[in-house]
Amino acid sequence: MHWEMVMGLEVHLQLATHSKIFSSSSTQFGAEVNTHTNPLDMALPGTLPVLNHEAVTLAIVFGLGIGAEIGKISRFDRKNYFYPDLPKGYQISQFFEPIVKEGIFDVPLEDGSTFPVRILRAHLEEDAGKSVHDAIPAHTGIDLNRAGTPLLEVVTEPDFRTSEQVIAYLKALHALVTYLGISDGNMSEGSMRCDVNISLRPMGESAYGTRTELKNINSFRFIERAIHVESQRQQDLLEAGHTVTQETRLFDPDRDETRAMRSKEVANDYRYFPDPDLLPIAIDDATIENIRASLPELPVAKRLRYTEELGLSNYDANLLTQERATAEFFEIVAETSENPKSAANWVLGDVSAALNKEGISMSDATLSAIDVATLIARIDDNTLSSKMAKDVFDALWQGETDVDSIIDRKGLKQVSDSGALEVIINALISENTAQVEQYRVADEGKQKKLIGFFVGQAMKASKGQANPQLLNQLLKEKLG
Repeated sequence: MHWEMVMGLEVHLQLATHSKIFSSSSTQFGAEVNTHTNPLDMALPGTLPVLNHEAVTLAIVFGLGIGAEIGKISRFDRKNYFYPDLPKGYQISQFFEPIVKEGIFDVPLEDGSTFPVRILRAHLEEDAGKSVHDAIPAHTGIDLNRAGTPLLEVVTEPDFRTSEQVIAYLKALHALVTYLGISDGNMSEGSMRCDVNISLRPMGESAYGTRTELKNINSFRFIERAIHVESQRQQDLLEAGHTVTQETRLFDPDRDETRAMRSKEVANDYRYFPDPDLLPIAIDDATIENIRASLPELPVAKRLRYTEELGLSNYDANLLTQERATAEFFEIVAETSENPKSAANWVLGDVSAALNKEGISMSDATLSAIDVATLIARIDDNTLSSKMAKDVFDALWQGETDVDSIIDRKGLKQVSDSGALEVIINALISENTAQVEQYRVADEGKQKKLIGFFVGQAMKASKGQANPQLLNQLLKEKLG
């Protein structure tokens, strides 16, 4: 039997505020355990939450960024459940009236098409603390540094059928929130976590199967692997005549398996009710329009501009807009060099390769976009060959600046003086009379090989500094 996967996603984004959503505690990552807490985070008696308005603003920014409806009135609710790292015994969230309602998020695919994902809602909530199992022998510790960290949970409809669609969506979502500046999207630090709801159904059926939830996966690679492992587990169960249990499961990348965590709760199990300590959030049209006016150019608009105005391919435009820092670097290079296609080739080629080798992102690189633009300009004005340019780039990456100084110091200036090249060519013709005679009676294919021989000898004689295009032209003239 052929099976079809049906998936919906819940993505938790940590909002880029300096303090927590209902307290003044810091949200800085990496602090000593339980140092970014206060009485409210610990749920001590008599404490009352105070809403961080910046979290509300960032949620509205996200909603506008995907073209969703903003809830003019939204409310906070209590989601009741017991867990050791949740001191209050409930989580403050939004259930009945979220701040961001339905929207459509168009996800770019490699072939230039887009994949529309229906966003069901995005709501504000506080994060829980963290259980620490390896700090105290034979005991579990509780770190409340994350308790109260502001989250925006983005919930989709079950629109995904392949893991490739899921990863494309997550990468596009990551690009959007970092462009907007509402989250750093750092998955290794928990700033972006994904829950995958997955079920199988026979191909062609419209009814949904029983779903499981894969919880809190924090890397694109693990998400893709977890989907494969869980779908195969469900397929094996169904084909053996068993049923799938609705439950929450964890993915263990070391064992390459999913395992049950708890039964999957439904809304009634959480006993949602309005939080009596927090007033409704009222947002007027003027506030929404002021926030809309402050939005930067979004990735979808950049991609369109790159293809229509700069002549780039859809593939290159998609890659260049996956990270805001990369797009900004590219735009400086393209504008300064006045050669967008070469700028794209260098940014996606040598620059990206150097970043990957060092294991850093564009925002961490010290390489100057102006230097890369100057490098392209020196290729375009025939000062450098493409091969020489690689040597200059290596020097730039090592921290040197000023392209022209590097060229002079390394003696890399390309020879484009036809008189100087003719002297080299004439000497080669005199020294290689047999090859000259072969060229003059050879067919086109053999002539190309002989031209290659003479070019190689000329490049050797010029210490690699001859202009290849001019060299080819002069050789054909002389040999002909």
